Amino acid sequence: MSAERVNDCYVALELSQRTWLIGFLLPGTDKVQIMTVAGGDAEALLSALGRIESLAGTRLAAECTMVSMRVCYEAGYDGFWLARYLIDRGIDTTILDPSSFLVSRRGRRVKTDRIDVEAMVFTLKAYLLGDRSVCRPVRLPSVAEEDAKRLSRERTQLKKERTRHVNRIRALLVLHGIRSVPGLWGGRWKEALSNIRTGDGRELGRFIFRELCRQFERLDLVHSQLKSLEKERIQACETEGAINDSGKIRVLKQLDGIGEVGATQLVAEVYHRTFKNRKHLASYLGLSPSPYSSGEVHRDQGISKAGNKQARVMLVELAWCWLKYQPQSELTRWYRARFSGHGSRSGKVGIVALARKLAIAFWRFIEDGVVPEGATLAVATK
Repeated sequence: MSAERVNDCYVALELSQRTWLIGFLLPGTDKVQIMTVAGGDAEALLSALGRIESLAGTRLAAECTMVSMRVCYEAGYDGFWLARYLIDRGIDTTILDPSSFLVSRRGRRVKTDRIDVEAMVFTLKAYLLGDRSVCRPVRLPSVAEEDAKRLSRERTQLKKERTRHVNRIRALLVLHGIRSVPGLWGGRWKEALSNIRTGDGRELGRFIFRELCRQFERLDLVHSQLKSLEKERIQACETEGAINDSGKIRVLKQLDGIGEVGATQLVAEVYHRTFKNRKHLASYLGLSPSPYSSGEVHRDQGISKAGNKQARVMLVELAWCWLKYQPQSELTRWYRARFSGHGSRSGKVGIVALARKLAIAFWRFIEDGVVPEGATLAVATK
């Protein structure tokens, strides 16, 4: 454990839409005091921290030491901008993972913002004094790293919106006995709607026709945005310096079955970082095992899922692609020998295990140039 420094002032921020609650522990005290500022007002927060520093300085006047402000807040809705704002002004700031906090397991746990911010102050203090069991910090990404994720995440969101619009259009038409759906992927849908007939041979009603037109217009907008986003992604990949680690994207897409979209997303979400070892990588992705062992009870609870969901989903999709495009690789043979022919559930469990192995194999390929055993490389790459 680290020795407590007498000049440390611990501050925790409970951020909400309307107000920011500031809990602070002055040097040499054990009682958390509270201040509030308007939500989103960074200058007011900075002013409040200045007042807290003055209070701490008054207590330390006899020791003639400078106050060291140690600030923390939970990762969440407000993102990382506040940490950057404070760090740029010389304030030591730690972002904490709220899911890692130790909490009471009582059936009805008392929870208020004041209780939370007080607990966070003592959690920060314990962590900085060397107790790594009380919480886990969140790594602060650079502005470029955070921005690089937007291309793939917006694409994922637009695809979900497209699915919602398509399902809605199909449902509205089936409601009137129409099974064949025209123009879902572009084309002259309005003309097709004008000529379509319901299951009992009637024309579409005026209001359902207009509703379908509006749904198709929204679907067309999503299609156009997806096309625009794809052009932007291609241009960014071809422009040197537009995307950090573009060299890693070119390396990863050399493998058969890994396209430019998948490579771009994996590098933006995962491989822009450095990892100590394969366990560190699996933990970041939420693909590490979660064993339960207590007394005579021993069981596996599956993967932790406490990691980057977007990257995890992409890796599972690429695992299915890997089976198709890399049939002679050692990883494909391992999957088929262990999971094929044992039912659909076994196959799904196996594909997650394959995704974990692929994540590690891709990492080694990018960092060290180690080609996965038996894997084939694309004939031509840009």
